[in-house]
Amino acid sequence: MTRYRWAVLGAGTFAQTTYSAIWYGVAVAAPALRREYGLTLTQTGLLLSLSSLGSLVSLIPWGIATDRVGERAVLVLGLSTCGCALVGVAFAHGFAALALLLLAAGATGAGIQSASGRAVMHWFPAGERGLALGLRQTAVPVSGFLVSLGLPPIEHAGGVAWAFAAMGIACLAGAAVGGLVVREGPGRAEASAAPAVSPLRDARLWRLSVASTLVIAPQMCVVGFAVVFLHDRRDLTTSSAAAILAVMQLLAIGARVAAGRWSDLVRSRLVPFRRIALSAAALVAATGLLVAAPLAALVPVLVAGGVVAMSWNSLSFAAAVELAGHERSGLAIGLQQTMLSLSAVYPTAFGALVGATSWQVAFVSVAAFPLVGWRVLRALPG
Repeated sequence: MTRYRWAVLGAGTFAQTTYSAIWYGVAVAAPALRREYGLTLTQTGLLLSLSSLGSLVSLIPWGIATDRVGERAVLVLGLSTCGCALVGVAFAHGFAALALLLLAAGATGAGIQSASGRAVMHWFPAGERGLALGLRQTAVPVSGFLVSLGLPPIEHAGGVAWAFAAMGIACLAGAAVGGLVVREGPGRAEASAAPAVSPLRDARLWRLSVASTLVIAPQMCVVGFAVVFLHDRRDLTTSSAAAILAVMQLLAIGARVAAGRWSDLVRSRLVPFRRIALSAAALVAATGLLVAAPLAALVPVLVAGGVVAMSWNSLSFAAAVELAGHERSGLAIGLQQTMLSLSAVYPTAFGALVGATSWQVAFVSVAAFPLVGWRVLRALPG
């Protein structure tokens, strides 16, 4: 049983990686999508937002379903349907069809959030949960790294259609692996002490979720627009810009694991979270000030800002499941991830702000969000 928990973690992380690739796939394919569909920056930002918007309406129902029927059923049903929607993008003609399929992919695949997160909650004790969730949350930068390196050659060979078909097939593979490996965990002693209050009525969980929604702004905007910014504003090729994004993702993998382990060692998820929020604000503001600087000065700060912006997610996730307890962890994750899905408006607004002002103004504006998030987190004990 002790060893099997790592197999469950591996399968859940793989499934999460395939779902997370949707957002990064749109980000990396953005220049090709703009050429093929004649998109504006605002429309490009909307496409970046759609998978998150789809999850907005489905995460809480998926969380309730996970608590009632278990992780495996939700993982298989949601991710396999998501894979089919992405394969369908390969046959889409026109912006409207593309947008609807991306919306559907986000809504159906969102169940992986509660399913894999609850599985980790069941299989790992509190003293290891930060590390375990940190490893699970590496799914996001791992997917970004793989997409950054793997998608441009696929898109170059077969166009946007091949790129989205590849992502759809990956999701189907994630559903298959999850169905074979993931099963209900043995539960933990602390689970019986779960609070009686529903996560939907827990003020602490709402505050945590609001803060997370603010702190995620740089991840959605700075990371999401990194390829477009470097390509359009600094004249890098798509492949070169994607390579920089890949480095960012690779470093973020280690940062997420380190943040999770840090939280285990200090026995607090919130102390590291607050410090990371402040660091993200500072680095994103510095990126804005360096927009026109030589690449040797700009790129390291841009990469550092992206790495820090992606490092904290496991801390918020762990705090949410521990506040809710074992029996309600699926719903707690669903609530938190629903709030995070509100961040889908960030890329659209960011693209519009760049168009109306400049990249510099947009980056500096985004830096204010994690700063406000830090203020909200200060009111939480721990």
